[in-house]
Amino acid sequence: MLILLKGIMYSGALEDQAKRKATTILQDEITRILQATRDLANLPDLMAKRDKEGIANLLSQVSDIENEVESHRRKITKEMADVGGLIMNRENILNTAYTIDEIGGHITGIAFKLSNVKSATLKNSKLDKDLTDLLDLVVGEVQKLSEVARYINTNSAEAISLAQETQEIEREIDIKYRKATIKAMNSINNTAEMILMKDVIEGIEEMADKCQEVSDLFIMLAFSL
Repeated sequence: MLILLKGIMYSGALEDQAKRKATTILQDEITRILQATRDLANLPDLMAKRDKEGIANLLSQVSDIENEVESHRRKITKEMADVGGLIMNRENILNTAYTIDEIGGHITGIAFKLSNVKSATLKNSKLDKDLTDLLDLVVGEVQKLSEVARYINTNSAEAISLAQETQEIEREIDIKYRKATIKAMNSINNTAEMILMKDVIEGIEEMADKCQEVSDLFIMLAFSL
């Protein structure tokens, strides 16, 4: 009986250790996403200034961060594989890591497309401010996710409360997304440029939706951890 009890305690200790390690990796992953989102938010200003060197450096930085996020995702996949069936909620952890990784893909996609919009198009349509406003809201949304990640292991109630706040930001993004889309369609005469700009705006909205998905996954993790 004593041996069985020790085995259960040992198993429980291993599970707690694996959970802490996994959530630490998630925290690092979302921190890198936050940095990439902040970098992305500077792109409209660089475009308006026609700062080619600054744009090139930003694209390189965003690409590097995407690779780092992918590395974190592979690391957490390995951790979950190593512990096998020890963690009951390992699928939630993996889904969260993979969804955060998808946000990184959205960031690089938006950055690439926006960098290929002509500066004159951005200036004449006056969409640079709209894009900056949208991206600033997304930065705020990811900032909330970063705060949630810090509380998952220590204060699940606070983590859940913060995660729910992202819904308000996401609704505001939806409103600005629709206005920016209509503005792009009405102010850009060149069809190719209009489609490219529309893709950029839609990419930002899809990124915000993916952030909301991560928020929901964090809530599930907070309940289970």
